[in-house]
Amino acid sequence: MGSLRRTDLLLLPLLALLAVPLPAAAQGGRTIYCCVDANSRTECGDVLPAVCYGRAYREISPQGTVRRHVAAPLTRDEIARREAEERRRKEEEERLLKQRRLDQALLETYESLEDIDARQDRALAEVERSMRDTREREAELLAERRRVEEEAASYRDREVPREIADRLRILEGELASYRSVLEVKAREIDAIRERFAKDRRRYAELIAEGQHRR
Repeated sequence: MGSLRRTDLLLLPLLALLAVPLPAAAQGGRTIYCCVDANSRTECGDVLPAVCYGRAYREISPQGTVRRHVAAPLTRDEIARREAEERRRKEEEERLLKQRRLDQALLETYESLEDIDARQDRALAEVERSMRDTREREAELLAERRRVEEEAASYRDREVPREIADRLRILEGELASYRSVLEVKAREIDAIRERFAKDRRRYAELIAEGQHRR
């Protein structure tokens, strides 16, 4: 037998389908339903055969052409994977939308990279000024504590008066508060530098992207 032409090869699946015996209903003009069972046998009927439940099947016209392919129902694992993928897709869309809003706000906030640097310098200067004021007050309290301690030491073996002891306790509490303030201010400086550095990097990226698109 000579070699098959390409058109002959394309017709082979259709010929194989037509070779499957169809129920009498198909010959009478009614749609039939066919699927392949677990034993790779084709099962057909004018209503969906019980063996086809949970399987992919085809709807075939009375003329033997496939009208529709119906996929098999998803398994629990497939449903779970699809739902997980849908969640990831939505999360990514939300992330991109949020990033676009942040980028727009960034471009509207600053006029240039130099503007970002200037704002950082002003923010740092304000915090550093506050820290200087706090250190000055801390130094005053330390000096007062030394005087009160010297006064308390002058009593040697005698009992220290209550007002002196109370004043020492108050000074210790105030000094602890000022130390806490200075620690907070130091963290604030780090946060300012980190925030402006992040803004500067992203602003430079957006500017570069805009110039590239031009």
